[in-house]
Amino acid sequence: MKISPTVSSIPTSPTLAVTSKAKALKAQGKDVIGFGAGEPDFDTPEHIKQAAVRALENGFTKYTPVGGTVELKGAIADRISEDYGIKITTDNIIVSCGAKHSLFNLILTLFTPGDEVICPSPYWVSYPPIIRIAGAVPVIIDTTQNNMRMDIQQLKELITKRTKGIIINSPCNPTGITYTKKEIEEIAEVCLQNNLIIISDDIYHKIVYPGSEFTSIATLSRDLEKRTFIIQGVSKTYAMTGWRIGYCIGDPEVISAMTKLQSQSTSNPTSLAQAAAIEALRGPQHTVEEMRKTFEERRTIMVSMLREIPGLEVIEPDGTFYCFPSVKAHLERFGSASGLADYLLDKAMVAVVPGEGFGSPDHMRLSFALNEESIVEGLNRIKQALS
Repeated sequence: MKISPTVSSIPTSPTLAVTSKAKALKAQGKDVIGFGAGEPDFDTPEHIKQAAVRALENGFTKYTPVGGTVELKGAIADRISEDYGIKITTDNIIVSCGAKHSLFNLILTLFTPGDEVICPSPYWVSYPPIIRIAGAVPVIIDTTQNNMRMDIQQLKELITKRTKGIIINSPCNPTGITYTKKEIEEIAEVCLQNNLIIISDDIYHKIVYPGSEFTSIATLSRDLEKRTFIIQGVSKTYAMTGWRIGYCIGDPEVISAMTKLQSQSTSNPTSLAQAAAIEALRGPQHTVEEMRKTFEERRTIMVSMLREIPGLEVIEPDGTFYCFPSVKAHLERFGSASGLADYLLDKAMVAVVPGEGFGSPDHMRLSFALNEESIVEGLNRIKQALS
């Protein structure tokens, strides 16, 4: 049976593929250390889980409004207002089955065939495929020659009459780079001059390390707030990846259109997960900082050990729980980052994500969302395998 060209052209997510392969090997009894996971290794905090249990016991198991319950939207509005210092209402919010779903709905709602969307590289693996599904064109701006940060002059040169939007991901998956306020202001000026729609993927905004500070472009002015769509969710901040609750915040007219689109696909996010998300956003927040501090300690270990491995070069991440070292020195030996990743899995029983899927074929991504003992053992295996 013939598969449609649109679906046939979609690549498999490399992060999910690596995680799946590592889990399969573990199920066979193999001692695999997986650096591929794009999720916190912590359990969802107990008070959040208990909120879902109470909802289940109270029979909260039916359909909810397509774009999320009023209660959850209210909790999101309050949390965003507190964290960002901007005033939003429930009309500005749609809740979806994860932040990726919100992003998918947004891109399909905003862009039409032929539109160009600027996408800094390295990028999260799903940005270009989703843009292409909408019929739009991802225009890649390579940041690897500028310490993983957008060069403003290069950005200006890429803008054409067809350019309609830009995606900003700070802190960035996979690089961990977090833009300074000055850098965000420079990007904002270009966006205003060229009337660009801004998609601000802020999913890692709570995982930022000393010396860096998260700045949302939506907070710089009312004009920028009006043209910015914030992608957020509970997955990374509260260790709730499997609960699948994400949301988009932006112009009410666009949010309404996204809700119409969602009504014809998934309908509402899971009722019990919404109840848990309310508790995550309104309940105690101490676990957020506890997880961030643990990630900070692990970052120190991983960066230090990566720098001891010959042929690897790494920029210390400002945020997220990823390192994205250059493996350029090893490409002649292995042919590609994918070839290197295959070698490390076969030879050292270590799973990493090759950089091709992130738009950077001479890098690989390692997550430090695993315990310190595994990080040390895994990096020692990589060092030995490459020696």
